[in-house]
Amino acid sequence: MEPFAMLDEQALSSVALKTDPYEHVIIPNAIKPEFKEKILADAPKITEAGSFLLDTLRFGPSFKALADDLLSERFRWHVEQKFKLPLGHLPAVLTVRGYTSGMRDGYVHTDTKHKVITVLLYLNPEWPYPGGRLRVLRSNNIDDCAAEIAPLFGTMLIFRRSDHSWHGHLPHEGPRLSLQLNWADSASWVRRENWRHRLSAAMKVSAPALQRLSCWIAGARRKLRGEQLEIRP
Repeated sequence: MEPFAMLDEQALSSVALKTDPYEHVIIPNAIKPEFKEKILADAPKITEAGSFLLDTLRFGPSFKALADDLLSERFRWHVEQKFKLPLGHLPAVLTVRGYTSGMRDGYVHTDTKHKVITVLLYLNPEWPYPGGRLRVLRSNNIDDCAAEIAPLFGTMLIFRRSDHSWHGHLPHEGPRLSLQLNWADSASWVRRENWRHRLSAAMKVSAPALQRLSCWIAGARRKLRGEQLEIRP
């Protein structure tokens, strides 16, 4: 297996699995600190809420190297060892989030039943805000908190999805960069998710252009009406 380019293997291997309230690990410094500035400089600029597939974004080589580490056989092996769970036969999907939109994000949930393992890797250089801190919950009550995780650069949460893998965060409006990797139990679900993410990204890209076109058409109509009024006898 190829060595990691960006991830810190010692940090990954040294953290023990926790089972309260469900199986998870929190790794505070999963990325080698010397790569922080390069990764942040190469990260995609996202100003819309939602999840984006990598091939719908523009980013530099250091960010790509980090994504490659997450999708590598070596990282999968580490996760398999932590959770005593084979993952090699399962499809994986990697997405990027860069913005949270207040009350619409962070609601308490367990993840869809098709997800087997979820990996969240945060990439924010600082986090002074009370909202946007992910909570590992004992129930569907946002205040029934077993752990709270500031989404700081290099902080990683990995958990095994279950009917009680509750998590969420208090509302936050603004930039909040993270990578999310999921191993799923269904290739058809992954294909549907990829299609949904591509459609959503296309709509977000096209919406401003459509708005500009609509404004241009409205302006042209106003101008035409004005010219017609001027020549009316």
